[in-house]
Amino acid sequence: MHTLFLLNPTAGKTDCTRTLPQQIEAAAARAGLAPEAYTIQVTTHAGHARELANAAARQARQAGETLRIYTAGGDGTFNEALTGAYGYENTAVGCLPFGSGNDFLRTFGTKEEFLDLDAQLAGGPVSIDLMDTSLGLSATICAAGLDAQVAYGIPKFRRIPLCGGEMAYALSIVEQLCGHIGRRVEYTIDGETFAVDCLMCAVCNGRTYGGGFCAAPEAQPDDGWLDVYIIRKVSRLTIAKLLGMYKSGKHFQHGQLVKEAQPYFIYRRAKQVTLRAVDGRGPIVATADGECVPTEQVAVQLRPLAGRILLPKPAFERFAAQRQAESANSISL
Repeated sequence: MHTLFLLNPTAGKTDCTRTLPQQIEAAAARAGLAPEAYTIQVTTHAGHARELANAAARQARQAGETLRIYTAGGDGTFNEALTGAYGYENTAVGCLPFGSGNDFLRTFGTKEEFLDLDAQLAGGPVSIDLMDTSLGLSATICAAGLDAQVAYGIPKFRRIPLCGGEMAYALSIVEQLCGHIGRRVEYTIDGETFAVDCLMCAVCNGRTYGGGFCAAPEAQPDDGWLDVYIIRKVSRLTIAKLLGMYKSGKHFQHGQLVKEAQPYFIYRRAKQVTLRAVDGRGPIVATADGECVPTEQVAVQLRPLAGRILLPKPAFERFAAQRQAESANSISL
């Protein structure tokens, strides 16, 4: 078995390459890994993690070797490595959360657990579903509408002097709320086609996105289903109420929308989803695992258990125990 660490120096607020290599070396020694059993590489450009992961996975398969890849960065870096390793059963990908959002891990555990190098090296691989989207492969959430528009607008405000992350986010929200609210969108969900005047929507394999918005509080990333949430177009006065409910995950409990959310939300479970704007106002802004683009249409297809990921020991043990309990319950029924 070989372990590859991919470090993104531009992710988050600080350069992880300043201290993380020394921490990795110390953790590897504690775990009994010989120096030749692991490699540390630093990414230098967008897409580099995908290239490095793909080359390493291909080489490991040719050598008949198991490969573990840990990305030190954000959801984008993790997604790149996961995409590069896609299709290689010998390879699993984990994340060390040094980015700004780190939403992927929230489905499985805490940031502290994922930052613990000893726990990471003592953990193990599990299989999860993936989403094959028109924006690329995604492990977490593909979304479109107001939330994606806000994220898409943040970079231009960050170019303003002294305008940091939270300020840029706030200014992007103000810009969107001052503009045209809502789109007429046509959805096809497992063969059912309908059009809705909507604020935004999220097709979910994981639970959170956007730096902690709990869109799908009960999503299970290995159950063979996508959780689809559509928020109807509402007045500006109602948006704050809905976003507060949506951020905290209080819109959905015990397998259904709560009473207060039912007038504003549409919920479906699905295997395949497509959506496109039909209001004549041009492309809709969409996002998958943090990457935002304007697009004419978004298509999402579930790929059951197509991803191999690494979980730190506490998260791995919880995941295994939960699946064991579910299996026992299904047998008893």
